[in-house]
Amino acid sequence: MTATGPVLTARAAHSNVDPYADRVVASPVRFLYGLNPLATLAAPLPAMLALVFVRDVATPLAFLALAYALLLIGVSFTRRLALILFLALPVAAAAIGFGFAVWTDPAKVDQSVVVWQIGAWTLYGGALEVGYATALRIAAIIALSLIVGLSTTGPDLVRASVQHLRVPYRIGYTALAAFRFVPRFGHELDVIRQAHRVRGAHGGRGPIAAVARWFGYIVPLMAGAIRHAERVALAMDARAFGAYPDRTERHLVPWQARDTVFVLAFIATSAVILFVFFPWGLS
Repeated sequence: MTATGPVLTARAAHSNVDPYADRVVASPVRFLYGLNPLATLAAPLPAMLALVFVRDVATPLAFLALAYALLLIGVSFTRRLALILFLALPVAAAAIGFGFAVWTDPAKVDQSVVVWQIGAWTLYGGALEVGYATALRIAAIIALSLIVGLSTTGPDLVRASVQHLRVPYRIGYTALAAFRFVPRFGHELDVIRQAHRVRGAHGGRGPIAAVARWFGYIVPLMAGAIRHAERVALAMDARAFGAYPDRTERHLVPWQARDTVFVLAFIATSAVILFVFFPWGLS
């Protein structure tokens, strides 16, 4: 017997109240939440693959600007997200760029301007260009991946993959169940730590005390994981999970016209950016 569930009515589908707690309701401005997860994944994917092969600085900067513009308009901002986008990511790119510049072979860039010299070691402008071009490519790929990462949830991505990509539901929903173990383990680890602190177990400072504390966490954490896995397995068996080739979907994630428009518009914009900044410095 396949799993059944309530069917979304037209009123519920167009209201501002989401009947499912794990899905973010889209607003007219924050449009990325209303797109199919596969659309937000497929749209930046060609650009991310192309960025692996570019060698200039301008192309990743253009894709960074595109990704930041979409994120500023399409998702809701929090203080944490603002710190990641406007502080953590630029600082990390600057540090990575300088590191790559230091490790660049000087023999390949010794014809460029000298930027810094300490004794026999010289930092050339060409090395900085190579280092920061690489760092900007990494930052652009991360920024593009945030388009799907910040606008959708894991359950919706799994549901969309099962419904539209024909991923076997046995694989998709099993992976989803395993993924949901992670936050539960984090909560249980926090409870175990608090219990150990209350009882004064494995106190002290230093590496030996830290190792002893972690060994004290392993056994109760594994016991809790086994109990939770047994409950999940029993729940899946009770719902005849895997008994039939397909199952009835309670939560539909449709592919709409706006998803097609978004994917085509993003790919076209990416092609324009790559064309404008061609060649990519491969020679």
